[in-house]
Amino acid sequence: MPRKILALALLTAAFAAPLSAPAPALAADDDSIAREDRIADLERKLEVITDELARVRDQVAVPEEPELTSAYGFGPAASKVYGIESGLSIGGYGEFYYRNFIGDAGSGSDSVGGLQISDRQLDRADAYRMVLYLGYKFNENIVLNSEIEFEHATTGSTASSSGGSASVELMSLDFFWKKEINYRAGLLLMPMGFLNEVHEPPFFHGVQRPETERRIIPSTWRELGMGFFGELGDTIDYRAYIVTGFNSRGFSDSGIRGGRQKGNRSLAEDFGFVGRMDWSPTPEWMIGGSLYYGDTGQDQEIGGDIDVPDGALLALEAHVQYRRGQFEARALFAYNQLSDARDLNVALGRPIDRPIADKMLGGYVEVAYDIWPTIFNNYDKYLAPFLRVEYVDTQYEVPSGYSPNRRNAYWLYTPGITFKPHPNVAIKLEYRNFNTQGAPRPDELAFGMGFAF
Repeated sequence: MPRKILALALLTAAFAAPLSAPAPALAADDDSIAREDRIADLERKLEVITDELARVRDQVAVPEEPELTSAYGFGPAASKVYGIESGLSIGGYGEFYYRNFIGDAGSGSDSVGGLQISDRQLDRADAYRMVLYLGYKFNENIVLNSEIEFEHATTGSTASSSGGSASVELMSLDFFWKKEINYRAGLLLMPMGFLNEVHEPPFFHGVQRPETERRIIPSTWRELGMGFFGELGDTIDYRAYIVTGFNSRGFSDSGIRGGRQKGNRSLAEDFGFVGRMDWSPTPEWMIGGSLYYGDTGQDQEIGGDIDVPDGALLALEAHVQYRRGQFEARALFAYNQLSDARDLNVALGRPIDRPIADKMLGGYVEVAYDIWPTIFNNYDKYLAPFLRVEYVDTQYEVPSGYSPNRRNAYWLYTPGITFKPHPNVAIKLEYRNFNTQGAPRPDELAFGMGFAF
């Protein structure tokens, strides 16, 4: 339509000049020839404008296909930059939700500005994330990818909550050499689990991410580093990086999540290694695992006379995924082991009943089935009930002399439904039922929407 409007405007301008009084036949023929020349010239200019519009469209990566696909370990929207010839790529995703706490009254608490205001959880609505992907393809061998995230709508605090954040979650340069081995450096997403790299909301079930991939694998987990990635044959792909390590002063009884450094003036006395390999023997199957290992003390002292122990962290994860037709299933198991945990608890003055654990583990099984084709006899949309059964224990084994906080050991049952009116837009409903080994936690009913582009 824009092209037709442009052509009409140009042609209108060409014929807008008042016509002169009748002239001899020779003059009329000259006018006709001149008019045809002007029309031919306008057609040439219109063709040039059309080509230029097509070039600009390709440079900003306007997708021709409605469905996005993953590449080189990134989420579908984050992978757009790899599909253009050169120049700028823009993408992103967002999600927002409403969460209602149900039952188990008195099991939780809420506070504003550090002031305790209730002994029960308060229902919440949140503009959870708005994320922009900015990529630039310098040439076929050098690609920049970045992810800029805005959380909780504002960085300012309100009467209801502390401020959100604006963060760079990804900023990497890829240097392509050959299919088997390529180089990547920058602020990197750790290649562990299903969601740490691929966390765009239309591409996972549930309003909230699985607890295993928040507590045991602390998604979204990113660190500064460099390493290699590639494909071995047609069925195996891998990623292997050296990265800045954790800061163990952020660990707690709820896990290692607080020890992420996120590229923010990271302490770089201790480094870690992280590697992942996936095998896809058929299009339906994907089987893989990942490993992280590194010290976490960062040569720190507390009060000038207490050394923070080295505390080597070993994190292991195995996963399997199966998708065929309308059916999909995935399973994941994750395990963390921290050395010198007792010395770390002593150095940090952790409470006896809330220690940092020696060992932590979690896992889940998830199944879903797209019922839209069965009901409507077409694949125009997607409607999938799902069920996730999960166990998490960030206090699986604690040092001698400490007692575990059993509220951080629980089964979690999450039934829900995902509806996609478009492949890149999801409307979700879920119910999370917590069964803890300690003080009870309220169940949660949540409704959310997400998109990617």
